[in-house]
Amino acid sequence: QVQLVETGGGLVQAGDSLRLSCAASVRTFSSHLMGWFRQAPGKEREFVAAISWGGGSTDHADSVKGRFIISRDNAKKMLYLQMNSLKPEDTAVYYCAASTQGWVPRGKYDYWGQGTQVTVSS
Repeated sequence: QVQLVETGGGLVQAGDSLRLSCAASVRTFSSHLMGWFRQAPGKEREFVAAISWGGGSTDHADSVKGRFIISRDNAKKMLYLQMNSLKPEDTAVYYCAASTQGWVPRGKYDYWGQGTQVTVSS
């Protein structure tokens, strides 16, 4: 069983930066495709970013490209999302997810964290 715990959310102003972290309790973290998703009030959950097992490949949604950066530390079993130049429309609950599939960054994910709230004020 994989457990994922996100931290780092909070209330910030537009233009600020924030870094989300996701701690994974899984023996084979380095063999999982990892991703970040978000869900704003009244909207469907959407893909934000994903990173391959070794970190060599990443995929970012157009809405965050150039502002957000996904990374991972397999030795620490940690996933990160560096969020810069935050906008009010980035306000959402952010979820960490893990997949045992191949490199299908916007495909199905098998495990999910409980989410962390990010609120960006204008």
